[in-house]
Amino acid sequence: MIHPTALIDPAARLADDVEIGPFTVVGPDVEIGPGSRIGPHVVIKGPTVLGARTRIFQFASVGEDCQDKKYNGEPTRLVMGDDNVVREGVTLHRGTVQDRGETTIGSRNLFMAYVHVGHDCVIGSDCILANQVTLAGHVKMGDFAIIGGLSAVHQFCHFGTHAMAGGGSIITKDTPAYVMINGNPAQVHGLNLVGLKRRGFSRDALKALGEAYKLVYRQGLTVDQALVEIRRRFRAVETEAFAASIEASTRGIVR
Repeated sequence: MIHPTALIDPAARLADDVEIGPFTVVGPDVEIGPGSRIGPHVVIKGPTVLGARTRIFQFASVGEDCQDKKYNGEPTRLVMGDDNVVREGVTLHRGTVQDRGETTIGSRNLFMAYVHVGHDCVIGSDCILANQVTLAGHVKMGDFAIIGGLSAVHQFCHFGTHAMAGGGSIITKDTPAYVMINGNPAQVHGLNLVGLKRRGFSRDALKALGEAYKLVYRQGLTVDQALVEIRRRFRAVETEAFAASIEASTRGIVR
């Protein structure tokens, strides 16, 4: 299960059935859950926790020191849930003590080739980051979010649940839940209707979200006025999540 050329630190904690490929290096303070498969030429540095059935492909670097110049060797962490797929050349960095001290990744995410996740990011579950997506430090992504290839997200940005960014987007503001954005700088192009339909959102929910979207982006209202109107007119869980994602913005929303 562990190739003889792999270097596994005695202090690493591996489940009994973990597979490790040739020339992979696993450092101390690394925990790898059951059913995981780590390919060749991978470097995993701790403190890092990888959940069950993690799949990491060749040349990935997981749990490395962050690139923040303030970082001074503190024992920060990277924690990942279950069933994540990390493709070739991906870099996932640990946190900093200036923030949470931890980069946190949920479950069932796909990190395509050469994705970079910076320090202190918080990524939900069931997300897709396409080839060469770059997340700066402190970025937060909701569940079921999708970011197209070659896109970049500015530090401290929030990217909402069920939102989607087209390839090559430069995202410098917060992206509300459920919307679709694209461009440099990124602009909103409507709701992520295809994704929402694929995930089983009801016709009533989509109608309410469409009307809530128009209040924010089409009626000439201020953001505060639009939020008041959304909560006055609708009681759906989806519209409240949309409003809450806007209300939580600290950088202003993509328009």
